[in-house]
Amino acid sequence: MRNTRRTGRTVAVGLCAAALAALTAAPAQAHGGQRPAPHWQLKDSGTDVRFRGLTAVSRDTAWLAGSKGTVLRTTDGGAHWRNVSPPGATDLEFRDIEAFDARHAVVLAIGEGEASRVFRTDDGGATWTESFRNTDAKAFYDCLTFFDRRHGLALSDPVDGRFRILSTSDGGRSWTVLPSAGMPAAQDGEAGFAASGQCLVASGPNDVWLATGGGARARVLHSADRGLTWTATDTPIPAGDPARGVFAVAFRDRTHGIAVGGDYRADQPSPQAAAVSRDGGRTWTPADRPPPAYRSGVTWLPHSRTAALAVGPTGTDLTTDGGRTWKTVDSGSYDTVDCAPDLGCWASGEKGRVARLEP
Repeated sequence: MRNTRRTGRTVAVGLCAAALAALTAAPAQAHGGQRPAPHWQLKDSGTDVRFRGLTAVSRDTAWLAGSKGTVLRTTDGGAHWRNVSPPGATDLEFRDIEAFDARHAVVLAIGEGEASRVFRTDDGGATWTESFRNTDAKAFYDCLTFFDRRHGLALSDPVDGRFRILSTSDGGRSWTVLPSAGMPAAQDGEAGFAASGQCLVASGPNDVWLATGGGARARVLHSADRGLTWTATDTPIPAGDPARGVFAVAFRDRTHGIAVGGDYRADQPSPQAAAVSRDGGRTWTPADRPPPAYRSGVTWLPHSRTAALAVGPTGTDLTTDGGRTWKTVDSGSYDTVDCAPDLGCWASGEKGRVARLEP
């Protein structure tokens, strides 16, 4: 088994290296024509809802969560999508989904009061169980993340001056509000952005990061004990307005992170839309050449120490130096992006848009 796992990882690393080389190199001549670089290939989702929730399980399997209570799943690389939405959910706004494989997934609906709910499926969406319904009118849940198949957290905007964290230790079957004593005070107007399912992300068994905006400073909060205690750090991404801040973070390990965001209003510039951390989020450095506009989603490419993709309404950007510089590689509109270990990278967004990165 050990040799088999090593061979699989070697193949994936090789695929990632080849994809990176093609993304960053000039088009090569092949048989008198140009060999196309890796690119997003649109898949027909069969709907026009907006998908801000996405999990890439593999090149074959992905889950989408979006408006009108919609959940879709593919197991054949996007050739066909099955509507596996929870019954009676058409009035809900799904903004995040965390899937463990083709059968097991947890989806979050956002909104004030009882509009914030969590559902879980163990049979590929054939049936769903509502495992949490918010009863606090002051709470508004934004994002989900899991450390492993059992342990996960959900994030609510501040309640009584502090961000609220919901915890599960049984794979999303039950949830408990964590004590707020270890959470720093929130700034006036500070909140999480339910824009891509990436305002709360985990890496490893204990570390988790929370991205904020809307306050005077755009911050990233870090916990090394699964959400019990937190430290807050300012980022150089512009804030000071309800539409500005950090919209998404991604950590490839407990040390190396990327934050993206800006101002989501189409008529407003986002001059510093990305930042980098090399110390687990304790400090953040602005990108030397950031994406040219607001970005709402970001993910590291599998098995790469330096490559990541960021997406937003005006395009996709690639970094090959750990987030210091970014290059626009696609102009299509996407809200979120995710990659699986086998280099199955997916993106989704408005008007039913979903795409897979093709070599």
